[in-house]
Amino acid sequence: MNFKHFMPTEVYFGKHVLSTNRKLLKTFGQRAMIVTGKSSAKKCGALDDLSSALSGVDIEFIIFDEVEENPSLETIEKGSSIGKDFGADFVIGVGGGSPMDAAKAMAVFIKNPEITAENIFDGRVLGHIPMLAIPTTSGTGSEVTQYSIVTSNKEKTKKGLGQIVFPSIAFVDSRYTECLPYDVTVSTAIDAFTHLVEGYLNTNSSLMSEMYGEKGFELFKGCFKKLIDKNLDGEFRENVMLASTLGGIQIALAGTSLPHGMGYPLTYYKGLPHGIANGILTIGYLKSFKNKSRISRALKLLGLSDISELEDIFKHLFTININITDEEIFAYAEAFMDQKDKLKNHTEPVTMQDIIDIYTVSLAK
Repeated sequence: MNFKHFMPTEVYFGKHVLSTNRKLLKTFGQRAMIVTGKSSAKKCGALDDLSSALSGVDIEFIIFDEVEENPSLETIEKGSSIGKDFGADFVIGVGGGSPMDAAKAMAVFIKNPEITAENIFDGRVLGHIPMLAIPTTSGTGSEVTQYSIVTSNKEKTKKGLGQIVFPSIAFVDSRYTECLPYDVTVSTAIDAFTHLVEGYLNTNSSLMSEMYGEKGFELFKGCFKKLIDKNLDGEFRENVMLASTLGGIQIALAGTSLPHGMGYPLTYYKGLPHGIANGILTIGYLKSFKNKSRISRALKLLGLSDISELEDIFKHLFTININITDEEIFAYAEAFMDQKDKLKNHTEPVTMQDIIDIYTVSLAK
């Protein structure tokens, strides 16, 4: 039995964990840059809690609240410039995956003043100033992963920054998700679920990563029912947040696979939310496996007997209506075949026709 386990993020999970552990903030310096979106962190109370915690331990801070969904390198450069001028000792990402991923990227840019959008992908291994994470959605798991997904408008795609940036600390409090609209709750939950699926059905899957995945599946057994019933009570919020964090740990260890890479153009070109883009491809992805033994185990943990039952759940939770041509599918598939990191994570050989078929089956009207 061989495996590698590396999870450097210190996780504090539960209600009010930020305020009760605010003294930890002092260990990272005297000046903090908060990176967030335009409104969600304010509405849910996370920004007020963080501001109070920082003030309570005499840390100066500045707020950069211009992160858009699927953060662009242009926004990251702008925020980094502000952070450099402020002299930030550390960065705190507050929000969904976009602010947390943007904060990770800014931590790299601030540490390395010579780095720009033009040379960030040149293959150098770069350091970063400390970065902390406070998730306000249950989806990306970015609070415990090393990944920073950014939008390159020059390349017209989303892609990984190519640097390892684990948050030093994650303060995970499900109270911050209680103000989320139903559609956002669904999209982010589907994202978390696809992390569990892709990490579990992965060449890098190990005993350690599987434990996180299997517990996540058990949690989703109840979460899916509550999502369908629109019973988004405190138990649901806490369980789906835990499942999201477990999924994040799993993909930190194993990585994602086909649906994530294939979903990026659906988000960039068609405007589908990231979680829905992954979800709409997941059923076709599962059906494409020749060996379905591990899929059967995952379904059993979910309380399901076959893939069609999972498909029914997805149909209850979301629908899409996009126009897409055969030419677009071919172009997306061709571009995806260059994503060697995603291809090597898939446990079976993959041809371009396989990718075209998954797109076609998933997006058929």
